[in-house]
Amino acid sequence: MVVIADIAAQGVQMALVLLLPPLLVGFVRKLKARLLSRQGPSLVQPYRDLLRLLRKDVVLAPNASWLFRVAPYLIFSAIWAAADLIPTFATGLPFSWSADIIAIIALIASARFFLTLAGLDIGTSFGGIGSSRDVMIATLAEPAMIMIVFTIALVAGSTQLSTLAGFMLSPQVGLRVSLGLALIALIMVAIAENARIPVDNPATHLELTMVHEAMVLEYSGRHLAMIELAAALKLQLYLALIICVFVPWGLARPGDGITAYAVGMVAFILKLGVGGVLLALFETTIAKMRVFRVPEFLGAALMLGLLGTLLLFVSRSL
Repeated sequence: MVVIADIAAQGVQMALVLLLPPLLVGFVRKLKARLLSRQGPSLVQPYRDLLRLLRKDVVLAPNASWLFRVAPYLIFSAIWAAADLIPTFATGLPFSWSADIIAIIALIASARFFLTLAGLDIGTSFGGIGSSRDVMIATLAEPAMIMIVFTIALVAGSTQLSTLAGFMLSPQVGLRVSLGLALIALIMVAIAENARIPVDNPATHLELTMVHEAMVLEYSGRHLAMIELAAALKLQLYLALIICVFVPWGLARPGDGITAYAVGMVAFILKLGVGGVLLALFETTIAKMRVFRVPEFLGAALMLGLLGTLLLFVSRSL
């Protein structure tokens, strides 16, 4: 019975991380519109957009290869698999043994790889510009992410997310400057990876500034729906990662009953809502930066991660 309950809980988590991202995107859009004194779209508008795209026919360029056709499914599968590994409302689920930060980063990188190739496949100028800019961002974001993981792993002694969450809930974690620096760096990397303001504006199609949208301009129908859902999943993935590592309060432990699972689920949704509010407030109070200033932004994230690691080594040597 315990095994069946754990499998059921894992299935609920997989469904939860698949159903919540469009609502999160709709919530952020609605809140940003209200902050700008506009009515804004409905909270469920992203669901309607996805259903509309799924009903439409796919239009392909004559020179589109097989990679262009399968890339949306590969991207969605990689992001969904990575999101499923992150504990949302409970630890110790059947997939917890593989919930390693390094594995999650690898899955995200593989999704970016296929998206970049898909942007280059058709041979349009917009796709090439978007792919080159995305690779530029990736070459700066991934080293910063490695330093963040290095800092967290040195503090907790593991890169396994359930272990990290348990350590953060223990009294021995205390107040550590290195963890604060890692948190700030992770937020900066998450903003860049999700093409949010100030790195990119997901609501614009201006060819001189767009990054993510430039790579998916040639997609339509169900292919575009898969990519849009994967983008929403990726946003929730990074929020869930921040919540799991730095704000793990409310997570149910292995062996807890259904009540603890329900409390953990409510806590996760509330923390996602708080993250959405902070994201909307941040994006409405800051302007988009020029593309050539993005390396400075991500360079700061890299230096924060490196500084956190150095401070950790210095504090241990004293």
